[in-house]
Amino acid sequence: MPPRPTTEIVPPPEEIVVTSKRVACDGGGGVLGHPLVYMDMGDDDFVECGYCDRRFVLGKKRKAESEYHSPAARDASSH
Repeated sequence: MPPRPTTEIVPPPEEIVVTSKRVACDGGGGVLGHPLVYMDMGDDDFVECGYCDRRFVLGKKRKAESEYHSPAARDASSH
Protein backbone atom coordinates (compact mmCIF):
# COMPACT_ATOMS: atom_id res chain seq x y z
CA MET A 1 0.00 0.00 0.00
CA PRO A 2 1.54 3.41 -0.97
CA PRO A 3 2.09 5.98 1.80
CA ARG A 4 -0.67 8.54 2.28
CA PRO A 5 0.19 12.17 1.47
CA THR A 6 0.69 14.39 4.48
CA THR A 7 -2.04 16.99 4.80
CA GLU A 8 -1.04 18.40 8.18
CA ILE A 9 -0.75 22.17 8.28
CA VAL A 10 1.90 23.73 10.48
CA PRO A 11 0.34 26.52 12.56
CA PRO A 12 1.87 29.99 12.18
CA PRO A 13 4.27 31.16 14.91
CA GLU A 14 2.80 32.88 17.93
CA GLU A 15 2.49 36.65 17.44
CA ILE A 16 2.85 38.89 20.49
CA VAL A 17 1.99 42.61 20.35
CA VAL A 18 4.40 44.67 22.46
CA THR A 19 4.80 48.34 23.41
CA SER A 20 8.58 48.62 23.02
CA LYS A 21 11.13 47.82 20.31
CA ARG A 22 13.21 45.99 22.91
CA VAL A 23 11.85 42.60 23.98
CA ALA A 24 12.92 39.39 25.70
CA CYS A 25 11.81 35.82 25.01
CA ASP A 26 12.22 32.56 26.91
CA GLY A 27 9.90 30.45 24.76
CA GLY A 28 7.20 30.47 27.40
CA GLY A 29 9.47 29.34 30.19
CA GLY A 30 9.38 26.08 32.02
CA VAL A 31 10.62 22.77 30.68
CA LEU A 32 9.61 23.51 27.09
CA GLY A 33 11.18 26.98 27.01
CA HIS A 34 14.63 28.08 25.86
CA PRO A 35 17.38 30.36 27.22
CA LEU A 36 16.26 33.93 27.85
CA VAL A 37 17.27 36.11 24.88
CA TYR A 38 16.94 39.87 24.39
CA MET A 39 16.12 41.35 20.99
CA ASP A 40 15.85 44.83 19.48
CA MET A 41 13.67 45.59 16.44
CA GLY A 42 15.99 48.25 15.10
CA ASP A 43 14.31 50.09 12.19
CA ASP A 44 11.60 47.42 11.79
CA ASP A 45 8.29 47.10 13.65
CA PHE A 46 8.78 43.41 14.45
CA VAL A 47 11.42 40.87 15.45
CA GLU A 48 11.35 37.05 15.44
CA CYS A 49 12.93 34.83 18.07
CA GLY A 50 15.65 32.61 16.62
CA TYR A 51 14.81 29.80 19.05
CA CYS A 52 11.02 29.47 18.96
CA ASP A 53 9.97 31.70 16.01
CA ARG A 54 7.68 33.84 18.18
CA ARG A 55 7.05 37.09 16.36
CA PHE A 56 7.03 40.27 18.47
CA VAL A 57 5.11 43.07 16.74
CA LEU A 58 5.19 46.70 17.84
CA GLY A 59 1.65 47.82 18.70
CA LYS A 60 0.09 51.24 18.25
CA LYS A 61 0.41 52.11 21.95
CA ARG A 62 4.16 52.49 22.53
CA LYS A 63 6.39 53.15 25.53
CA ALA A 64 9.46 55.34 25.45
CA GLU A 65 12.59 53.32 24.61
CA SER A 66 13.97 54.07 28.07
CA GLU A 67 11.03 52.10 29.59
CA TYR A 68 12.11 48.49 29.02
CA HIS A 69 9.28 45.95 29.06
CA SER A 70 9.89 42.22 28.95
CA PRO A 71 7.00 40.11 27.64
CA ALA A 72 8.88 37.16 29.10
CA ALA A 73 9.06 38.73 32.56
CA ARG A 74 9.77 36.32 35.38
CA ASP A 75 9.93 36.77 39.12
CA ALA A 76 13.35 37.50 40.58
CA SER A 77 13.72 34.03 42.13
CA SER A 78 13.75 32.33 38.71
CA HIS A 79 16.81 34.22 37.39
